[in-house]
Order: sequence, then structure tokens, then C-alpha cells
Amino acid sequence: MRLKVDSGGGLQAVIYTLKKALEVGPLKLWQRMRSKNACKTCALGMGGMKGGMVNEAGHFPEVCKKSLQAQAADMQGAIAGDFFDKTGLSSLLQLTPKQAEDLGRLSYPIMHKADATHFQPITWEFAFEYIARQLKEAPTPDHVGFYASGRSSNETGFLLSSFARIYGTNNVMNCSYYCHQASGVALKMTIGTGTATIALDDIDHCDMVFLIGANPASNHPRLMSKLTDLKERGGKVLVVNPVRELGLEKFRVPSKPKSMLLGTRIADLYLKPLAGGDIALLTGILKTLLEEGKVQMDYLRAHTEGFEAVLEQAKQLSFEELTSSSGISRSDFKAAADMLAAHKRVIFAWAMGLTHHSFGTDNVLALANLALATGNVGKPGAGLLPIRGHSNVQGIGSVGVAPDLQEPVRQALEKLYGTSLPEKPGLDTYALIEAAGRGDIKCLLAIGGNLWGSNPDSNYAAACMQEIETVVYLSTKLNPGHFHGRGKTTIILPVLARDEEPEPTTQESMFNFVRLSEGGSPNIQGQLRSEAQILCYLANLVLGKEPVDWLKLTRANEVRALIAEAIPALAGLKDIGETKKEFTILGRIFHTPEFKTASGKAKMHVTPLPHFSFDDDALRLITLRSEGQFNSVVYEEYDLYRGMPHRFCILVAKEDLQRLGIKDGDKVKVRGEAGSLDNIEVIEGDIKAGVVAMFYPESNVLIKANVDKRSRTPAFKSAPVWIEK
Repeated sequence: MRLKVDSGGGLQAVIYTLKKALEVGPLKLWQRMRSKNACKTCALGMGGMKGGMVNEAGHFPEVCKKSLQAQAADMQGAIAGDFFDKTGLSSLLQLTPKQAEDLGRLSYPIMHKADATHFQPITWEFAFEYIARQLKEAPTPDHVGFYASGRSSNETGFLLSSFARIYGTNNVMNCSYYCHQASGVALKMTIGTGTATIALDDIDHCDMVFLIGANPASNHPRLMSKLTDLKERGGKVLVVNPVRELGLEKFRVPSKPKSMLLGTRIADLYLKPLAGGDIALLTGILKTLLEEGKVQMDYLRAHTEGFEAVLEQAKQLSFEELTSSSGISRSDFKAAADMLAAHKRVIFAWAMGLTHHSFGTDNVLALANLALATGNVGKPGAGLLPIRGHSNVQGIGSVGVAPDLQEPVRQALEKLYGTSLPEKPGLDTYALIEAAGRGDIKCLLAIGGNLWGSNPDSNYAAACMQEIETVVYLSTKLNPGHFHGRGKTTIILPVLARDEEPEPTTQESMFNFVRLSEGGSPNIQGQLRSEAQILCYLANLVLGKEPVDWLKLTRANEVRALIAEAIPALAGLKDIGETKKEFTILGRIFHTPEFKTASGKAKMHVTPLPHFSFDDDALRLITLRSEGQFNSVVYEEYDLYRGMPHRFCILVAKEDLQRLGIKDGDKVKVRGEAGSLDNIEVIEGDIKAGVVAMFYPESNVLIKANVDKRSRTPAFKSAPVWIEK
């Protein structure tokens, strides 16, 4: 019998918290959770100088299952010193994400050489010398790649970017290319800046949230407390998602007695479009508003450009075409349009349900068009909110971890360092994988994350990465990417977690708020080092002390002074270590309709409807994170919210099961454009007919790399698959 709860949050979350507390020690867990460090999971904004379990507005308690999972995982014991003697590569390649996570903390450097059967421990001295030699001996600097996940601090990100540029390459990339890059590209095209237009406080003053392509009940649970606050004051929530997610219908917030006891109804209107039908849905709503005379024409004329072409497109497209492309009825278009027109302060929030398409940038542009057409950008309590994952993925981009360094920043760095920086465009993240497959990458330095597990077409990604001469990972724990995404030589270096850093570091929330984390002491004994120190020691060995004294930059306050001078928007970093004064980055929050474009007006863009050339038997796959998962890290394999008992399931609509002659519980083969998976268990679920869902990263093996031309984000949604008995 499959277990499934009746709502998100609630008693199961409380029980899980108690279980984790008993595993690692209740007092120790409480102390770690209350320490003044930014949350290790999503970018919603918990932690910092106001203390753990406190958001940037000062509210306590702010905690969720995800943050507890991450904290408890970092409090595991160390991997035994003889583990790699006993466990060969062949066994490591069989580990699931959860099994790798459960091994514990890595506390000593390890290395694997081509054709060796085992990883072996090495000394830090050997590791530094070996890596430095590989960097020095690379044919050119452009044969080297530098990668960072959003886990690292601003200081580490800035050091990584500076190291790479002075070394001589712009091959500086981050995990955002596989998640929210389409959001950043579209927002820059629209308003001139690539982040949220609202502050956290704006959610307390909105009267409606339009939530599309996101499932915060599983992935950002603390946002659910904001939605329950909205419902308690009479606001509305419109949800757009091909899967009817349990937590988006009813959620129990443990810190709210009434919500905990009775549950809070979240969605007032729940629309289930086809995967890839979002542009048609958003255009259908816009067309309905236009026909009913509810588009804010005065706002458009005064504060936008290009609106005429967008409205003309909506006029020209027929409702028949829009309903067919979206899978949404005309009556649903009207219900959504009426709800939007009835509310004056609407926040439009989205995640990777919009960005994970080969037309992800157009998806976000279409959403921005609707927000502008209703006058909901550029006033308090309304605006655009990309819901970001990793707790500092936005900050990493802000300090320059990207292949296209902004020209003013490049010029400022050249002045600071007294040297010219490379001008040749760098590789984006997927281009790095392709270059590796061609043999054009000799060394890769990756900080955090699971680069292999983040790629589509897992077999291709593994083959490409295994062509790299030397791959270096900086990591707190092991994951399957360390073994499948290994190079001919692979080195894994153990690093300190955020709350173990010897000095304070900074992070940026998805609301453009810069937090200060005080650091702390290591959870385990071992040969752990901070990411920033590792980068400085390597840079010193490779580049020497000119033009930068890298060893001086092992002090975080010295790095922050450089960031503040190079990036004026981050000037508040200069003395944050002394003042402890956290701040909102200037020029990103829009409470008036004056934007960062050349004209000061928002720019609207025509978004063509996507066309699919699948055969009639194809289903549209969307990849999901489970309720017990954060990004590629799996903490629990059973998904209580969806009743999916393990990682190798496929969620299918009743109508599709009947059409295919398949029953709930059957085992099937799922075939995609890139590969196939056998022995997949069928789960009947409340999902749009024609759409199926599977867990990421396991299902990546099915997906061919169809990449958005503008954002370079692969399509992990609306990918064709076929089910075979």
C-alpha cells in the first residue's frame, strides 16, 4: 500500500523534524539551525545577522523541512579512512544520489587515475601541486573551465571569477544556466535587470499571487507561509501547473495553529496546461482581457514599449488555436482574466516549469507581458518573482561567475588588478560539456553541485566529461557526479560548509537582499579547508603574487573590499564584516514604473507559439524534484505528496493509461530521444492528459539536449517520451 498524506506540511513535517533531531542530537541541531548563517537550501532568505530561523524581515520562526535536511546532512559523521580501499569505482558507480549523500562527510582529499580500480587518499600538498601543474601545462587558458554552484559565498565566487580572468579565460560558468538563466535573460530584455522586482515585504502587501511552473510546497516550503498569510487576509492564489500538486491545494503550516489543525486552502483557481503550453495560456488570458477592455492601456502607453505588437499578436491568434496549444479551455482563460482584473496588486512568481524549455526565455517574456498588461510591475505589492533554488545562485551571478562579464565590471577589475583581462567570449555551461566531448577542455575546476547530474542526456554528458584530462571537485559530500562525471584524472577536495567557515561570508537572497553569515566550527574532524582559501592557494601557485597577492585575499574582508570597488551596486559589502549591516542591492526593486532600460520604459516582446513535431504516441515529459529532494540531492526516496514510492516511477493521467492499455502499478519501459529506462513503475496521478512526470536527475538519460538559443538552458520539460509495455 502506498503512503500519501492529505496536505503539504503538517504533522509529517513535524515528525520528520523530530526524527532528524534525534539522529544528530536535538541540542546540536537547534544550535546549528539558530546560528547566524544564511540557509543552506533555497534563496528565500532565512538566516544572517538576525539569526537562524529568522527571515530578512525579522520574522521567527522561519524553518522548513529542506533546511533541516541540509543541516542534518552536514552534521553526519565523516567517511571512514579506509572506505575507498574497500569500495572500488565499480561500486561507487552504482550508488544512488541518496546512498552517496548518506555516506557522510568527506574529510580528506582523494584522487582517481585513469584505469585505476579505486580512488585513493592524497595529501593537500600533492593535490595543490598536481592541479597547479595541470593549469600551467594546459595548451591555452581557454582549454580550462571554472564552474560554481549556487552554494558558495559571494567571496568565493568573486575569487573564482578573478582567478579565471587573470589566468586568461572567460570560461566561467554557473549552475544558473541549467535553471533560471532564461529568467535572467528575459527580465533583462524587459526591465533591464535580471532579478526579482519585489522585496520580501511586498508579498505581505499583495492581494493575489499568480504562481506558474513552480511547486513551493515541495521545493520552497517557507514561501507557503507567505501564501497562507495571503489567504488569511482574503487574497487569492492562481496556480498553473500540469500536475495537481497536493501542497498547492492544501497546506498545513506548523507554526500557525489554525493552519496546522485545519489546513489552509491555497489555490483558488488551478489550471493544468499541457507541458509547453504556457505561452498559449498566457496569451489566451491576455486576449480575454483585451476583448473585455481590461488591459491597462494608460499604463502601457506611459511605461512600456512594444506593447502594440504584443496586443496585435493576441488579437490575431484565434481562441481555437490558443486552447489547442495550451490544453486550457476558453472558460478557464476567462476565469483567470477575471481574477487578475479584480485585483490591484498581483505578484507573478515562477520557477523551472517555465524556464526548462527550449523556448524558456519566451515563456518568461510572455509572463512579463501579462504582468505589464495588467499594470503589475513597478508598484508596491506587485511585480515579478523568479523563485530561485540554491541559496546564493543569484549572488554568484552578481559577483561575476558568468562567461559574459559586464563591461563596466571588466574595466573596474582591470583597473584594480593593473592588468588586461581576456575579451574572447567564454563558454556557457552546456557549451563546456560539448567542448569537453571534442577534447577541448583539459582541466575543469568545479565548486559544489553535481554538474554531470544537472545535464540532459546523462550518457553523453558522462562520455564528454571523461574526455577531460583533470577534473577537480570541491565538495562537502559525495554525489554520483563525482564518479560518472570524472575525468581521466579526478581529484575531490573536502571543504567546509557555510556554517563552518573560519570567517564571515555573504550571500544574496532571491529578493536582492545581501546577508552576512558568521561561519563557525567544523561539524567533523578532518582535513577540511574553505573554498576561498583553496582558490587563493591555487592561484598563488599558478600565477604568483603579481598582479594580485592571492594570499592576502584569504582574508574575506579584503575580498569584499575588492567586490565593493568593482561593483558599485555591492558597495555595502566593503564594511559589512564590521558593521554587520545587511542591505538590499540598489536599482533592482521597482516600486515605481521606472526601469533600467535605455528609455526607462519596460519592453514587451512578441512570443510565438511553440510547435511540436512529436508523433501521436509521444507523451510530454516534465522532470520533477521529489518532496524529499533539493536540486540534485536526494534526502528521502519516498514522495509522500505524490504517493510515489521510489525514484523510478512515472506519473501518468488516467486517460493516458486507458488509451495505452496500462494499469497503475505496471512496470514499463520509457523511451526518450536520448535513451531509455526499463522497469519503471506506473503511478496513476492527477496530471494533464498527454503529460507524464518523472524524477530528476534519474530521468535525464531520456532527454536530448534541446537548448534554448538565448538562455542556453536545456529543455527538461516538454521532452517527448514513449511508454512501452
